[in-house]
Amino acid sequence: MLEIPVIRWGKPYESLEKDDVVHFETGEVLAQVHQANGGLIKVDMRKAPNARKVLCEIPIPDLVEMCKKAADLYLNAELPLGNGTQTPEDFYRMQSATTGLPEHMCASNMKKNSFVLNNMAEILDALTRGLPYDILTNGFGKEERGVMVSYQANAPVLGMVLPSNSPGVHTLWMPVIPMQVGLVLKPGPQEPWTPYRMYEAFCQAGVPREVFSIYPGGPEVGAAVLADCERAMIFGGTPTVERYHGNPRVQAHGPGFSKVLFGDDMVDDWEQYIDLMADSVLVNSGRSCISCSGIWASRHGKEIAEALAERLGPVEPLSPTDPNAPLAAFTLPGVAEAMNAQIDEGCKVGSVTEVTEKHRGGSRLVQQERCDYLRPTVLHCSDPAAEMANTEYMFPFVSVVDCPQEKMIKSIGQTLVASGITEDPTFSRQLLDATNIDRLNIGAVKTIALNWLQPHEGNIVDFLFRARAFQNSPPPAH
Repeated sequence: MLEIPVIRWGKPYESLEKDDVVHFETGEVLAQVHQANGGLIKVDMRKAPNARKVLCEIPIPDLVEMCKKAADLYLNAELPLGNGTQTPEDFYRMQSATTGLPEHMCASNMKKNSFVLNNMAEILDALTRGLPYDILTNGFGKEERGVMVSYQANAPVLGMVLPSNSPGVHTLWMPVIPMQVGLVLKPGPQEPWTPYRMYEAFCQAGVPREVFSIYPGGPEVGAAVLADCERAMIFGGTPTVERYHGNPRVQAHGPGFSKVLFGDDMVDDWEQYIDLMADSVLVNSGRSCISCSGIWASRHGKEIAEALAERLGPVEPLSPTDPNAPLAAFTLPGVAEAMNAQIDEGCKVGSVTEVTEKHRGGSRLVQQERCDYLRPTVLHCSDPAAEMANTEYMFPFVSVVDCPQEKMIKSIGQTLVASGITEDPTFSRQLLDATNIDRLNIGAVKTIALNWLQPHEGNIVDFLFRARAFQNSPPPAH
């Protein structure tokens, strides 16, 4: 039996309490993961300053080179895991077997993570806006213009309370190590694989083990990470985001409510953008915060919804081992059923119509012995104020919303990614000025198309470092 220990500043720790990680289809136990507790974390965080001290002894260019080595190891090597080892194929098969994400999507996410590590120099340059590396290490220095600046680390480590649903979120914490900040990771219960494999890849590449801690466990462990780390990230639903809103110590990532917005100047050509819309909804089984959950247009909404429903409605579950599998399984009992009931209830409102039903040839909810699936769903909302006009679910779900252009930006609410299909300079300017849009695409860009040189929902450099005034006097003359 594969046993995976807690990692306390690079040292394995065996707990009396263990959690079984099981195959979602067969129930087979794939591993036993030792469980941490909140008290353990509180004790360990006394040593957190040492993580930054150790990393600051290694020049950032050397850490960047280690990231490149880690990229290759993560993608291609057989790496230690607990009391065993794991090949890349073992990794993505196990990840699929516990999260419900098809194997080919897990393999694709491996390539994304490896790409980010391999291009860390360019990513750091973009995130720091070209800041000389030694300024992050020393806390002060001169920019290329010769101006003295100071950046202070807000915390010696970053705590991460990670989800189980989308392996792609791990790209967010990869720049932390080359910025000389340690990592405290709380894995998702169904997805311990990426944190442990990434940890081992970093260490095999030369990063000191004592800058990492990994604490599997229940909700109290996540709460302890957030309470005891001076800077932390968490992933969850809208209530999680609202709970930590305004807390400078916690960056909460929740639903994206990402959208395609048609300008009046382009909406009559909507048929040219069906592929863009369909891919934005369907890719990665709609599980990403950058997956499109809303398409807003001043006219042709019903026709757009009908065309999308015709494209997406027939999509059905396939085995997770099938290279063409388009949908991820819901592995927790009752979750898909509850979502299905919520959608049915939302469609009882007069202004909301489900358009996919006639194209599906069956139920939206597909229940199997040990898991459930939800098939793609397209709604048409004639009223932008309807609750279903701005709703997101963890499967390919999209609402096509009728809304005048002049009311669109105010009506869409908080939006992680907006792809504005327009060439109108006035509307483009309004989109640029919209403070409720985090990532903005102008033109025919899918919501799922990421530019890794751009910050994702807040720049992690700004979260981990603060700019401050700094002056030093010249040495006395002798």
